[in-house]
Amino acid sequence: RPAICPPAFLLAMPALLAGCTVGPDYHPASPGELKVPTGYQSPAAPGAQAVDLARWWTSFDDPLLSALIGSALATNNQIDAASARLLAARASLRGARGALLPAIGASMGTSTSAPLAGPGDDGTNFRAGIDASWEADLFGGNRRALEAASAGAGAAEAELHAVQLSIAAELALNYIDYRLSQARLTHARANLGYLDETVLIAGWRVQAGLVSSLDLEQSRVLRAQTAASIPSLETGLSASANRIAVLTGQAPGSVSGQLDDEQPIPLGPDVIETGLPAELLQRRPDVVAAERRLAAETARIGVATAQLYPALRLSGSLTSGALSLGGLGESIIGALASAITAPIFQGGQIRAQIDGQKSTAQAAFANYREAVLTALEDTENALVTLRNTRRREDQLVLAEGSAQATLLYARSQYRAGLIDFQTLLEAERSLLSTQDSRTTARAARATSLVQLYKALGGGWSADDAPMETTR
Repeated sequence: RPAICPPAFLLAMPALLAGCTVGPDYHPASPGELKVPTGYQSPAAPGAQAVDLARWWTSFDDPLLSALIGSALATNNQIDAASARLLAARASLRGARGALLPAIGASMGTSTSAPLAGPGDDGTNFRAGIDASWEADLFGGNRRALEAASAGAGAAEAELHAVQLSIAAELALNYIDYRLSQARLTHARANLGYLDETVLIAGWRVQAGLVSSLDLEQSRVLRAQTAASIPSLETGLSASANRIAVLTGQAPGSVSGQLDDEQPIPLGPDVIETGLPAELLQRRPDVVAAERRLAAETARIGVATAQLYPALRLSGSLTSGALSLGGLGESIIGALASAITAPIFQGGQIRAQIDGQKSTAQAAFANYREAVLTALEDTENALVTLRNTRRREDQLVLAEGSAQATLLYARSQYRAGLIDFQTLLEAERSLLSTQDSRTTARAARATSLVQLYKALGGGWSADDAPMETTR
């Protein structure tokens, strides 16, 4: 009996028949090719503090802020969706790996026959078989598809980290906005008490005939303007609390109880170590995602190019038939077949597809360069903003102290009749404005630090990606 080639032979065929790989080999662009500078235009000042960028919010030394961000990273719906997209990309990658291997299947069946008229045999036949097929990746089309799937999975993971970065920063910004509204509301209510006293003093002086009713009406105007600001501040307070709740995957209002206790606007380090601009290429998730998308589109050029070349497909089978189950295996028939197909005339479709894919890869490269430039722009702007907001707050702290002293003198002198009411009114307005500006400047300083952390690509680590599961 002739020797039968077993299906296991097909498992060795990839190593024997694998040929060249068509299409361009992808090489990441260097920082020099991307025109990344060697340093920032606004380098950190001496004494910059080293910070764990993966958990930058701990540098604000606010336990509630850290707890809320930790909750958001664990339960946010956008992060859950990005995690699911990553798992889907990894499943596609496993599918691309499977395309390089033979496909093996098994079958078993029975048939029963009986004569309906005239002589004939009746009986039951049993059949069993194993089929295997494999397409030799002679010109690397499947390997390029695997490269594209691998790069796509890398892009999906980077996009997950980009969402994590964005959620952490958004929650921190809303937390700062909440504390800002809370502080402004406290100032407004405290000043409302002072203005009530001013209205009272003006009323007494009008009754005594010392001043006209103009002083009383002007004091009432300022008091009403201050009272009118309170509802809008309460609205901002509620909006920030509701947004924080949604970011943590909860219904609006769920975290309001945690935020009720008044706390100062959190401040982090004055200056932090920013590293080199080239580090953004690996640290910024949006930049990494753009680079991985470029790698995927480059690999797909090879997938399209492989269609120009012949394809070799091998198939084999083992079959056995018998009149009883016990007889299966006594007689086995093996078959091995091969076929080569090659395109002859496609009306230019394959060439058009290759040209189109090359253009898509060029667009991906342009998007990658744009992502790099945007990352540099964000970081430079954040560095300047952080420095200038700190300078502005320092000056407003001095201005607030002077405004408080001025108002004390003005009130005492107005009671004594040494100054007119307009002077007192201006002193009160100045203090209100300066307090509000100083509080807003503190929040802007905290906000600019969050923006710098975000620009540097902080807020994620490789451990934050879901574990790949195999079945």
